[in-house]
Amino acid sequence: MTKWPELAREIADTVLFPVADSVDADGEIPSSHFDALAADGFYGIAALGDGGPSSEELVEVLETLCGGCLATTFTWMQHHGVVGALAASTNTSLREQYWDGLVSGTIRGGVAYAGAIPRPPPLWAKRVNDGYVLDGIAPFVTGWGIVDVLLVSARDEFDNSIVHSVVPVGEAPGLTIEELPLIAARGSNTVRIVFDAFEIPDTDVCAVVSDEQFQSTQLPGLWLNGAMAMGITRRAVTELADLGVDADAFEEQAARARADLDAALRGGGDMSAARARASELAIRASAALVTATGSRALVGSNTPERLMREATFTLVAAGRPEIKTALVERLSGY
Repeated sequence: MTKWPELAREIADTVLFPVADSVDADGEIPSSHFDALAADGFYGIAALGDGGPSSEELVEVLETLCGGCLATTFTWMQHHGVVGALAASTNTSLREQYWDGLVSGTIRGGVAYAGAIPRPPPLWAKRVNDGYVLDGIAPFVTGWGIVDVLLVSARDEFDNSIVHSVVPVGEAPGLTIEELPLIAARGSNTVRIVFDAFEIPDTDVCAVVSDEQFQSTQLPGLWLNGAMAMGITRRAVTELADLGVDADAFEEQAARARADLDAALRGGGDMSAARARASELAIRASAALVTATGSRALVGSNTPERLMREATFTLVAAGRPEIKTALVERLSGY
């Protein structure tokens, strides 16, 4: 039986974390990072169903890898959106085209959900003969130039349904790519995509779902993305302990923050409040590490200042207006 958390710790400690500061400084993720994840089966975990990691193991894997290298893990996390979408798709030819490669990691995927989520959405789909035409913006797309295919979500301008399609990544008529100079995870190659009459044939359409169906899938994603903040906190706690600082209080707070996230997934709490708590904790733990490190943390390309920027990244990345409101209230001391 695969011990996923142990495999994740091995990769995080021997492959990711030793070069995380240089990856951050250079803004480029070594392909060997993704090769290591693929070699141990991490690209296919979303396809394993009951044979894969439990929910507890999954978040431990994500937190461990995020604490190893956020840029790598943030990019890899997007892949599972494509796998999950194709697993549920009735477009069997599309699934067969990509499935084996996606599960093995020889084909790597990314997602562009953010064009369909806000109201009004920035990305619209218009039905035409034999497909759709997309117009608008996907404001935050990770892995451009790293991934091979992209799951693009847009809102149908006629009936408000959500159109999911899987398209190859690369230059194409109707696409304009704008690089985003992120404050952290720069190696993730996150871009803004402008669609101008971009054509998607029906053969590339993965699914068309109602707005209600789409909204019902958002909670697990919000839960999983909380692992970014939790992973940064875990790494900050480890670094504090290495400096000889008593980090027991942070460990206890991390356990409560994880419990809040898990309870919210089960319907026993508010996910926005739980996500806010996790990101605030990442900020405080990283600030404690910067303080304990001292003036060395003011010099670029070191772990404390990187974790501080990455914690700031989690305040907004993969967020929602409700999370932002909850965070502002927490940071204001309400």
